[in-house]
Amino acid sequence: MIEMSSKLILITPEILLFIGAVVVAVLGLSTHRRIRNAVPWTTVGFLVAAIVATQYVYDGSETITDADLLFPNLGLYLKVMVGVIAIGLVLLGIGMVDRRYEEAVRDGRTSFDPLRVVRGEYHAFLLLSIAGTMLIANANDLIWLFLAIELSSLPTYVMVALGRGTRRNQEAAIKYFFLGAMSSATFLYGFALLYGASGTLSLTGMQEVFADQAAADGIPLFGLIGMVLAFVGLCFKITAVPMHFYAPDVYQGAPTPVTAFISFMPKVAGFTAIIMLCAALGWSGHHIIDNAGVKVPTEGLPRPVHATLWVIAVLTMILGNIGALLQTSIKRLLAYSSISHSGYLLVGVIAGTAEGIDAVFFYLVTYGVATVAVFGVLCGLQRHGREVETLDDLSGLWKRHPGMAFVLALSAFSMLGLPPLLGFWGKLDLVIAGISAGETPLVVIMMATSAVSAYYYLHLAGLPVIRKPDARTEGVEAGPSAWPRIAAMVFGIGILILPFGARTLMEKAEASTKNSWLEPVETTLNTGDARPEDQTPELPQA
Repeated sequence: MIEMSSKLILITPEILLFIGAVVVAVLGLSTHRRIRNAVPWTTVGFLVAAIVATQYVYDGSETITDADLLFPNLGLYLKVMVGVIAIGLVLLGIGMVDRRYEEAVRDGRTSFDPLRVVRGEYHAFLLLSIAGTMLIANANDLIWLFLAIELSSLPTYVMVALGRGTRRNQEAAIKYFFLGAMSSATFLYGFALLYGASGTLSLTGMQEVFADQAAADGIPLFGLIGMVLAFVGLCFKITAVPMHFYAPDVYQGAPTPVTAFISFMPKVAGFTAIIMLCAALGWSGHHIIDNAGVKVPTEGLPRPVHATLWVIAVLTMILGNIGALLQTSIKRLLAYSSISHSGYLLVGVIAGTAEGIDAVFFYLVTYGVATVAVFGVLCGLQRHGREVETLDDLSGLWKRHPGMAFVLALSAFSMLGLPPLLGFWGKLDLVIAGISAGETPLVVIMMATSAVSAYYYLHLAGLPVIRKPDARTEGVEAGPSAWPRIAAMVFGIGILILPFGARTLMEKAEASTKNSWLEPVETTLNTGDARPEDQTPELPQA
């Protein structure tokens, strides 16, 4: 009962978001235009409430301890990060969801039909997906983890399909749904093998079983196969090889606010789930047999799992950056850019130390801020009433919309990792973590592929300034709502200001792994074969 009550207290923010999803779904069906226009702001209100509730929930240390989590403090950092970025993503959709239909109703060209409006459903599914992402932080068994991942993913399938009316959008929705179903089946089968190898569904119990197996005869083969299958299935969520090929078509076919959402939220969910599974498998406590037949303890994931993630990371970085070089569509370019960033993030996962995990979560913040900024520019502009689609549409943007051109350049430079912008500190953190863990070759590949990305990021940033406007760009103008542009400016300023608080953000990320299994495991490795409970913890230095 104590554990159940602790779980209910910890998921208070998610309960608020579920209530918000029901409320906005109902408000979106109202016949009054003002009430329908209040749906985005109601969504923002529930997100703010969830952020505030998170602060109160994680003040109770006993509640967190009773929940039996691998990362007891992760929820505070993850839920606040997701909530803040989500507010920006909501602002991107203001004035775009149901835009033409609302204009027709306003002008008297058609009567209001509740079956034709999707504003309420869009924001309801958005809140449900965010709730699923937050729930992953509190997962303590495979069932909870699977349900949270699916709750994060399933609403996005519908959100992509809400941009009905074009063949490109229908194609994107079908590809996204069927490939998503295949990925779910893949990692669910991996979960089944993990349960068979460990005999438990609990993540903390699984970590203990695998540690004992590794210290004895090694983790069973089908346990390692299950982990590899789980990672391959989750590659769909993070747009990594070999499940990356859907991203360009889906990003291009989905409405721009939805593209912004699926470029960030599933990535956070996927990487959090991968870190949870790696923690259950154990980054340390394994051994290899040397030439003399002696067991030698090692730090890091088991070799088959490590090799799989290593290959995925390398191919993801290479294919993502090379694919982006060939694009003329802005959203397809950003799709390949998203793929490459998943490769960078896998460097921190492979590093596996507390430093590597902290670097992953800090980098997600830098990526989320830049994502809202760049997509805010795209949502805030239009060309003859339609979305800005190609790079040529940005020619001469500096003369007509200097603010948007400036934010676009900041976002591109931050994603490139140009100092002293926010993205630079995120990449630097990953590089330090990778080198500290002995993954120097992987870091070298990361640096080389990041240098390749300079071509298309500089092209994206310089095109609005260098190239002169032409007849095509004469139709590029501000969108019907100013809020996407406001979100772009706010998060663009964040790219400039947040580096001054980078140390604080890093400390928050480090706090998310405090009091976790990482601390005793590292102590065990440093002191020989003694058990964690036999160790005397170090006293903090004065």
